[in-house]
Amino acid sequence: MDGYFCVSWYNMAMELFIYIVGSLILAETTALTVRAFKATPSRAKNARRKVFIDTSTLMDGRILSVAKAGFMGDELLIPRSVIRELQLLADGPDSEKRARARFGLDIVNELERVELASVEIYQDEGERVKVDERLLELAKEHRGIILTNDFNLAKVAATEHIDAININDLAQGLRSEYLPGDKLSVKIISAGANPHQGVAHLPDGTMVVVDDAEQFVGKNQLVEIEFVRYLQTAAGKMMFAKLASNKTPKGRSRNNQKQRRQRKSTSSK
Repeated sequence: MDGYFCVSWYNMAMELFIYIVGSLILAETTALTVRAFKATPSRAKNARRKVFIDTSTLMDGRILSVAKAGFMGDELLIPRSVIRELQLLADGPDSEKRARARFGLDIVNELERVELASVEIYQDEGERVKVDERLLELAKEHRGIILTNDFNLAKVAATEHIDAININDLAQGLRSEYLPGDKLSVKIISAGANPHQGVAHLPDGTMVVVDDAEQFVGKNQLVEIEFVRYLQTAAGKMMFAKLASNKTPKGRSRNNQKQRRQRKSTSSK
């Protein structure tokens, strides 16, 4: 009897041990699964988007400058159907569309050479489907977005719950706040590099060179100016302006009067 009870206790202990080990393994497996599931969205967020480029964007051409600057980190896909449409337009009777389509084909070739962008010619089968409809199908199928300058295509994409981005929106966001012809009151804080010029700064730090404004340097007064020209370089932007008033500054007026008197005296001799 004693031996029987010992064997029974031994079996119970082994079953308990196996149960505990199995529970630990199950708990560890569950924890690893939950951890992997939580990590999946972060990987999806870091994955590059698939951007399908349409005909209007290629014929516009500005996408090339954006890609060369390194701002297109997504995967750029140019469907074969889009290239086919460009080829048809390039061989068409309309001279304006023909020129723009050939320019678009040149942009495709240039994009493929850009080292800072991932560009691929996507081999799609869309011969019997309109190009816009094919773009919508591809974007929906691959959960991608459409890059287009076509306002109507962007609207249709929105109804299909497909994201669309527009180069025109980017250009609008980067445009200068002030354009030639706009007026603003500023303080002239220093003299310019050329005679009679004054220098002011916009609230965002942009330097404005103002003609005939040297006389206002250090006077701590607001002067109304009119923007004339906008200059954008790799180092930043600069604007040029003139005094909004049509009145000639006093110093310049006296100089002009002196020059006129000298001309009169010379001519009378």
